[in-house]
Amino acid sequence: MDHKYIADLPELVGEEVTLHGWMYNKRSSGKIWFLILRDGTGYCQCVVVKGNVTDEIFAVEPKLTQESSLSVTGLVKKDDRSVGGYEIEVKSLELHQIAEDYPISPKDHGTAFLMDNRHLWLRSKRQNAILRIRHEILRSCRDYLDDNGFIQVDTPIFTANACEGTTTLFKTDYFGRSAYLTQSGQLYNEAAAMAVGKTYCFGPTFRAEKSKTRRHLTEFWMLEPEIAYCDLEEDMAWAEGLLISVVERILDRCGDLLEILERDTSKLSQVKGPFPRISYTEAVEILHKNGEEIEWGEDFGGGHETVISDQFDLPVIVHRFPATIKAFYMKRAPEDEKVVLGMDILAPEGFGEIVGGSQREEDPDLLLERMKEEGLNPDDFKWYLDLRKYGSVPHSGFGLGIERLVSWICGLPHIRETIPFPRTLTRLEP
Repeated sequence: MDHKYIADLPELVGEEVTLHGWMYNKRSSGKIWFLILRDGTGYCQCVVVKGNVTDEIFAVEPKLTQESSLSVTGLVKKDDRSVGGYEIEVKSLELHQIAEDYPISPKDHGTAFLMDNRHLWLRSKRQNAILRIRHEILRSCRDYLDDNGFIQVDTPIFTANACEGTTTLFKTDYFGRSAYLTQSGQLYNEAAAMAVGKTYCFGPTFRAEKSKTRRHLTEFWMLEPEIAYCDLEEDMAWAEGLLISVVERILDRCGDLLEILERDTSKLSQVKGPFPRISYTEAVEILHKNGEEIEWGEDFGGGHETVISDQFDLPVIVHRFPATIKAFYMKRAPEDEKVVLGMDILAPEGFGEIVGGSQREEDPDLLLERMKEEGLNPDDFKWYLDLRKYGSVPHSGFGLGIERLVSWICGLPHIRETIPFPRTLTRLEP
């Protein structure tokens, strides 16, 4: 099927084409009227001149409503004054459906209204740009990992146990057994790394957190690389390299989309390696110097992360967190048993944590001890403990939250715009 799109027009000047899309806007001036057509790839002005089309086609204009669907055939012309820089000299037009009164008008609407109409709001320029940038971010992530020898291994959505703590699990009945929506593919990914060396999984993850902040969703997507024979230092290097690669590609390929979002790209252009690296203890000292009240051993809140990241122009890697606030599988630092070989990467400009990772505990006895300390039943993790019985090696990995990455790169004030249909504490539809 030789289907032409508005994005193809630069290569089609002087040719007659048929475009399929929806009416975005229109205006009339006597013997000529103008139609702004959108097709998902862009916008194009279509010029309808009386005498160049049948009277029937010319008379269509008063009937057209916003989001009416139609096909337009005509000659492609270059015109810098037109939206998108090209226009169609219309020869014929086929109307598919006259849309009812479209609820999202050009006037301002409240957030609740727009989210209730999210299935329609996605058609707007802004949301279209975000969707396209998200797509390119995902492509960039996968290309970086694939090009560096990583193998994608899909991990299950239903799990029998927790990965990140038992208090944020979504429980469901699984044929008479208790099952949970996955918090992370990490544990299964560790098994895959022992099979293929370098692996990653990518999919939806779920946290039953009763949080209403601008950084939290109950359903979000995570990219999780895992590397055998890898320590924390190498783990941080992999995460840094991935982020640098993604930002460079978005700046190279999505400049027009970032412009639609009015994103200040000058700060993104500064994202080069190496990223500053500070310990949790050093981060607490920064907070104290900036008047923040926090005791050593407490986890960072969103405000703390913002204060820390504001001290740097680049993403900052915070490492060696207190063991008491991190997961059971993180390896303790050899120089200090009170801290783990874990790391978070905080995005600049106040966008918070976008990466969390660690070196995993490879010793079966120590891992078992950590499980018991956390009140976990080792029988539930028998298969996971097997990984330490049969050829255990030092290994590390991290999780990259796609929505938080999109939020930072796009400069979005709230994470709900980063995913087509967000799930939050108060929203389960559309």
